[in-house]
Amino acid sequence: MNDTGVRAREVDVVVVGAGQAGLSSAYHLRRSGYEPERDFVVLDHAPRPGGAWQFRWPSLTFGKVHGMHELPGMELTDADPDRPSAEVVGEYFDAYERAFDLRVRRPVDVTAVREGSDGRLLVETDDGAWSARALINATGTWDRPFWPRYPGQETFRGRQLHTAQYPGPEEFAGRHVVVVGGGASGTQHLMEIAAYAAATTWVTRRPPVFREGPFTEEFGRAVVALVDERVRQGLPPRSVVSVTGLPLNDAIRQGLADGVLDRRPMFDRITPDGVEWADGQRVEADVILWATGFRAAIDHLAPLRLREPGGGIRVEGTRVVADPRIHLVGYGPSASTIGANRAGRAAVRDIRRLTATSPATV
Repeated sequence: MNDTGVRAREVDVVVVGAGQAGLSSAYHLRRSGYEPERDFVVLDHAPRPGGAWQFRWPSLTFGKVHGMHELPGMELTDADPDRPSAEVVGEYFDAYERAFDLRVRRPVDVTAVREGSDGRLLVETDDGAWSARALINATGTWDRPFWPRYPGQETFRGRQLHTAQYPGPEEFAGRHVVVVGGGASGTQHLMEIAAYAAATTWVTRRPPVFREGPFTEEFGRAVVALVDERVRQGLPPRSVVSVTGLPLNDAIRQGLADGVLDRRPMFDRITPDGVEWADGQRVEADVILWATGFRAAIDHLAPLRLREPGGGIRVEGTRVVADPRIHLVGYGPSASTIGANRAGRAAVRDIRRLTATSPATV
C-alpha cells in the first residue's frame, strides 16, 4: 500500500504500449539484464500483438507501406507484399514478443500516471496498479485521431469518418467523397476511392509538397533535427512526414496525371449537403473523410503536469525535462519506426543510470 491508498506491484520500469517503440524498449531492457515481470512490465491496451498496425484497413497491403523498419534483433523476412499490412506486422510482432519472452500484458488500459511514494511513479490501470522507478511511454498516436472543427459540421446529413475508421475503398462506391488532408493517408485514400466513387474532391489547408529523389541519410537527419527542435522547446511535435513532404512515386504521378490529385484549398463551412467556400463555390457530398492526422496519446500523463506553456512536453532525447523518470519513445523525432528503435535503446541507457543498475552493456 502506498501514500495514495492504492496497493501496487513494484517493478523498476513500466513500458506503456507494445507497438514498435514499446517492443524496441522492452528488447533493450531485456538485453540489459532486466527481467520481464520481475524488473519491468509491458502494458498494452490493444487486444493482440501488432500495435496500431492491427487496426489498419485491409487494402493497405504490406507492399504499400512506406518506412516500416524491422525491430532490433529480428529480421522480417519473406513478407508477402500483397497481404494486408495488419496481418504481416501483427504476425511479426507476435513472433517477436515470443522470441524475446517479453510477456506483454494485454488488454490493459493505463488510466493515469501520478506521483507515488518514495520517489516512485504510480501507474494506475484497469487491471490494478504498478509502482515504478521509471516509465517508458510508447503509446503513439493512433488512439487520438484529430478532427478539425468547421462551421456547420453538425448539420451535415452524410457520413463523416476519420482515417482511423477507414474501412477500405469499396464502401464508397457510387458516392461523392470529400477527402480532407494532404498527408500520405489522404493521398492513398483518395487514389483508392477514386476507382469506386462517383466523384472525389481533395481539399488541404496548404498546397501539398511532392518531393523527388531519394530519402538520403543526410536529408533524414535534417528532418529529424527540425522535429527535435520543436520538442526541445516544449511545442507539440510535428510528424516527420509533414516535414519531408510526399514522395513523388509512380502512384502519385499517375494520380496527378489522372486528375485525381487535383487539390482545392480548404473549404470554409460545411452544409447539410456538402461543403462551401467563402466565394460561394460549393460541392455536394455524401461522405467527408478526415485524413487529418493524429495527436500524441498522452492524456494519462496529465496528473504529472508535464506540459509546457507551448502545449507540448519538453523532451531532450527521450527524457522529459520536467521529470527525468519519464521517457517518451515514439514521440516527436522518434515517431518513425527506425527512430523508435534508436530511441528505445537511448531510453534504456538513461534509465539504467537513473536506477543505478548496471547488469550489462546496451
